[in-house]
Formats: sequence, structure tokens, C-alpha cells
Amino acid sequence: MFTGLIQSLGRIHPIDSDRFTLSLNPETASAILSDLALGDSVAIDGVCLTVEEMTPDGFVATTSPETLQRTTLGTTRQTASYVNVEPSLRVGSKLGGHFVTGHVDGLGCLVEAIATDQAWLMTFGTPAELTEQWQGAIARYLIPKGSVAVNGISLTVAECDPVGSWFKVAVIPHTYYQTNLCHLKIGDRVNIEGDILGKYVAKLLGQSFNYHQPHEEISLAFLAEHGYL
Repeated sequence: MFTGLIQSLGRIHPIDSDRFTLSLNPETASAILSDLALGDSVAIDGVCLTVEEMTPDGFVATTSPETLQRTTLGTTRQTASYVNVEPSLRVGSKLGGHFVTGHVDGLGCLVEAIATDQAWLMTFGTPAELTEQWQGAIARYLIPKGSVAVNGISLTVAECDPVGSWFKVAVIPHTYYQTNLCHLKIGDRVNIEGDILGKYVAKLLGQSFNYHQPHEEISLAFLAEHGYL
């Protein structure tokens, strides 16, 4: 479990098709390495991986076929020069973002990035060939003011279209420059993870949350029928 608050940037150095060494930014490596041990979980661009071997400036990890298929770690087009790194949440630690599992739902891409006086307005959408996957695994969990993880970064949805084919986030300068968001180019792929709370609500209600379908009005009778009163 993670919080979506990135603690360091790193670079991936492939060993073979499913194994790599991660070297951390020397300026922030101590935040990760000081409390890292073999077998620990670490989020790399929002992907939960296991530390298999320690190195002087990072660690070695292996990716599964599922991870390679579903995330940017398996894409031929690299997303950025650096990856975001966050160690797992410790019991009693501060929860400054939201609960991020490190289980990526699918790929998105950067559509637009506009600088304002206070923030960067960034729009992410679905790659054309992944529209079906996006609708089934990502769009249903996008709601205004809801949480979403992009490359492992905890962000708040500022706006999304009615069918969920894109969403916008307002990124403060600190987050923009301390993560790999500032290295992304238009069209670059990113890992998207929907809010876990939304997933459980969808499962319990037994609804698909298809935006093309009209939904039953939420009333006191509706809540009582589904055990909330």
C-alpha cells in the first residue's frame, strides 16, 4: 500500500526483458535507501514491485508478464527519462495522498499540459487503441474531485468528460517539478490507477457505472434498500 506521494526519482537500467536495476537520484536516494530491505515493496511509476537485490544506489526488481502487458514498464515507447519512486506505507506513517495499491488499471497518455500562474493543468486521455480497456477499467472510477494515481502520483480529478474518455488535474509546481510529470511530452504513456474506494463501491452495488446508461436516483429509499440506512 502506498500514498501517492513521490519521494525520489530514478532511472531504469534493463538487465533483460523482465528484470532491471533502478538507480535513484543521489539527492533524494537516502529517503528510500535508509529504510529499504530485501523483500520490501516499492512503487515504480505506480507499479508495486519487490526489492530482490540491493545495489549501492538502488535495487534490482523483476516484472511479471501481467505487469509488462498492462503498464509502461512493458511499452517500447518510454514515458520519461525518470520514473517516480515511493516506498510502501508504514503503519503509523502520515497519509498525505490517498490509498494507492500499486496495481495499475491501464495506460493513459498526456493530451495537454498548460502552465498557469498557480499550477499546471494537465489532461490525460485514452490512447486510441486502448479505448475499450480504458472504458472498462478506468473511466468508471473517474469523478470530479475524486482521487486518481498517475504514474503513482496522488492527484485530484478537476474535471472529466461525461463518458470518462479524458480527465484534467491541476498540479502544483512542487509536485510537477519533483516528479516525472515535468519530463512528459504530449502523447507519452502513463500508468493510471483508479481510487480503490470507488472500486469497492462499484463491486458492492453491482453496477457497471456505464456513463451511457441512465442511473437510478440515489434517494433515502435507494440507500435503505442497499443496506446503508
